[in-house]
Amino acid sequence: MMNKIINNNQPFHMVTQSPWPLILSISMMNLFMSTSIWFNQSKFMLLIINLILMMMIMMQWWRDINREATFQGCHTMKTQTNMKIGMIMFISSEILFFISFFWAFFHSFLSPSIEIGNLWPPMNIEKFNSMSIPLLNTLILITSGISLTWSHHSIIKSKFKKSKMSLMITIMLGIYFTSIQLIEYFEAPFSISDSIFGSTFFMTTGFHGFHVIIGTLFLTSCLMKLMNLNYSKKHHFSFEAASWYWHFVDIVWLFLFLSMY
Repeated sequence: MMNKIINNNQPFHMVTQSPWPLILSISMMNLFMSTSIWFNQSKFMLLIINLILMMMIMMQWWRDINREATFQGCHTMKTQTNMKIGMIMFISSEILFFISFFWAFFHSFLSPSIEIGNLWPPMNIEKFNSMSIPLLNTLILITSGISLTWSHHSIIKSKFKKSKMSLMITIMLGIYFTSIQLIEYFEAPFSISDSIFGSTFFMTTGFHGFHVIIGTLFLTSCLMKLMNLNYSKKHHFSFEAASWYWHFVDIVWLFLFLSMY
C-alpha cells in the first residue's frame, strides 16, 4: 500500500504492466524470419501477414500510451523532459547511422579504387540530373518543413484549425515526395548492384525514403490526435517529437542532394 502511495505522488511515470513489448518482440522476430523466407524462397505472403500483425500491435500500444498521456495524466512535465531527452538521443543515433553511409560514399569518392577505373562516378554510370526530380524533391521537403513549423506555432497559439490545415499540407507533401522518389527509382539509369556508387546511392537514399515514410505516419498519428482535441498549447510532446524527426529528415536530404546528386 505504501509503494502505491509513493508511486502516485512523484513526478515520474511508473509504467504499468503491459503485454505489448513481449508480443511486439515476438512479432518482430517473425517478421525477420518471414523476410528471410521472402529473400530465399520468393514467398511474401507470410511477410505481409506479419507486417499487418505488427502494425496492429503497435496501434494497440500507441493507443495505451495516448490514454496515459491524455486521459490519465501520467505524462507530467518531468516525464516529458525525460521523453525529450530520449528523442534527442534517438535522433543522435540516427545521425550516426547516416554518417556511416556518407562515410562509405566519400571514402570511394575521394579515393576511387582501381576496380572502378580510378574514376568517380565509375565508368558507364550515368548520374541523375540534379536539376530535375532531385531539385523538385528538395523544394518539396523544404516546403514541408515550413508548413510543419507553421502547424507547430499554431498549436502554441491555440489556433488548432490552422494547425490541422498546415499539418495536412505537410503530410500530403511527404506522400508526394515518396511517390516521386518511387518514380525516380523506376527510371534510374543504374541499379544497386552497379559498383560502390550504386550501392551507397540506393542504400542512403532508400533508407532516407524509409525515414520519410515513418515520419509521414508519425505526422498522420499527430493529425488524428489533433482532430480528437488531444493537444493543448503546453501538452503536445508527440507533435514536437514528430517535428524534430521531420526536420532531421529534411537536413539529411539536403546533405544527400548536395553530395550524391
